Amino acid sequence: MTSFKPVRKAVFPVAGLGTRFLPATKSVPKEMLTIVDKPVIQHAVDEARAAGIEHFVFVTGRNKAVIEDHFDIQVELEQTLRERNKTDALELLAASLPPAGQTSFTRQQSPLGLGHAVWCARNIIGNEPFALLLPDMVMRDKKGCMSSMVELYNKTGGNIIATEEVAWEETHKYGVVETGKEVAGGFEISGMVEKPPQGTAPSNLFINGRYILQPEIFDILSGHETGAGGEIQITDAMLKLAKEQPFYGFRFTGRTFDCGSKEGFIKANVAFAMWQSDLAEDLRPELEELLKEKPPF
Repeated sequence: MTSFKPVRKAVFPVAGLGTRFLPATKSVPKEMLTIVDKPVIQHAVDEARAAGIEHFVFVTGRNKAVIEDHFDIQVELEQTLRERNKTDALELLAASLPPAGQTSFTRQQSPLGLGHAVWCARNIIGNEPFALLLPDMVMRDKKGCMSSMVELYNKTGGNIIATEEVAWEETHKYGVVETGKEVAGGFEISGMVEKPPQGTAPSNLFINGRYILQPEIFDILSGHETGAGGEIQITDAMLKLAKEQPFYGFRFTGRTFDCGSKEGFIKANVAFAMWQSDLAEDLRPELEELLKEKPPF
C-alpha cells in the first residue's frame, strides 16, 4: 500500500479587513464575529482538529491580536470560573484550546491576495503537504469536510480540492473545476476555470474554500505573479502546479455558509441556532412571527 506524507499542518488566512461588516469590524476581526456563541475562526479550527491536524498556522494582519488571545489561556477568566464552580464553562474553554506549541502566527504585511497569504506561511509549513482552510466558509455535516479530504488524500496523495454543487446559472460567480474519472471516493480534476462566462462552465462544481496542497506550490507563489484584481491568486498557482502533479476533487454534500457576506453570516446564525435544541424551541415561533410582520419603521 502506498503511503504519503501525512497532513499535519493547516493554514488559516485571517488578515482580511472585513470591510463588509463595518463598523463592527473596526475593532473586532471578522473572524471573531460569532455564530451563536462560537467565533467563525473556531469553526474552521475545530474542523481541522477533527481531521487530525496537529499544527495551526494563522496568517494575520494588523489589529488581529485578539485571534491569538482567543487561542490562549485567559488566567483571570479561568480563575473566576473555578471560584464560581463553573465546571461546564471550564470544560468548554479547554476543549476549544489547541495544545501548547501547536499554534503559529505570521504576518501578511500587505493585502496582496490569498496566494500571498499562503506564501507567508512557507517557512512554518516547510517541505510537507498542508491543509488550507478559508475561515469565512463555515461548513456543517456529520463528518467534517477536511476529515473526508484527508481520507481521500491518504488514498490518492497529490493535491485535493473540496467542491460542491451550485446552480448552473450561478457558475460564473465561482472558481469551477473540470471533472475527470472517479477515483477512491473522489474524482480527478482535469481543469480549473475562475469565474467562467455564463454558459461555458465545464461543470457546476465550485471550489468551496478547503484544500490540501503540496509544498511545491510555495516555489510557484514565490514568483509573486499577479492575476485578477492585481493580487497573487492561489488558483493561478494551482493551475501551474497541476501541470506537474495530480489534483483530485472531493464532493462536499453538507451545508456551507459564506460568512464573508452579511447574508451568509445571518443564515449561519439562524441555522446553527435552530440546530441547537436548547434554542430552537423558543426561536421557531419567534421566527415564524417575524416572517409575517412588516418592518416597524
